[in-house]
Amino acid sequence: MADADTDRLAARRPLSPHLTVFKPILTMMMSIAHRITGAGLYVGMALLALFLLGAAIGGGAFSAVSWIASAFIGNVLVLMVVWAIFHHLLGGVRHALWDRGLYMDAKGRELLAQGTLVGGVLLTLLVFIFKTLAS
Repeated sequence: MADADTDRLAARRPLSPHLTVFKPILTMMMSIAHRITGAGLYVGMALLALFLLGAAIGGGAFSAVSWIASAFIGNVLVLMVVWAIFHHLLGGVRHALWDRGLYMDAKGRELLAQGTLVGGVLLTLLVFIFKTLAS
């Protein structure tokens, strides 16, 4: 009887569970955020290349990209890219620590996830505070 129940349950079990199967936890969300920020950095570097291309062409092209960069949407994009840089950097540090075998317990993983999240936000705020003070 037990074998029949086990076989029936095994047949209903998903072969490759995905995110909707698991309860979201901070470390899982930080892993997803690390992947998203990696893709965001790719887009951010493409936008930087367009800005530099506009600067190299000069004239109207530079004034257009300069206007976009100084507009509200440009500042929001720069804020997002700066946060992505810091978040991705700290996520890389977290993975480097894990490669060394450090913070592998549940408490350590949670601590590093919180540190990555808070550190990324604080470093981004520091950059924009210094940017504002320098202006």
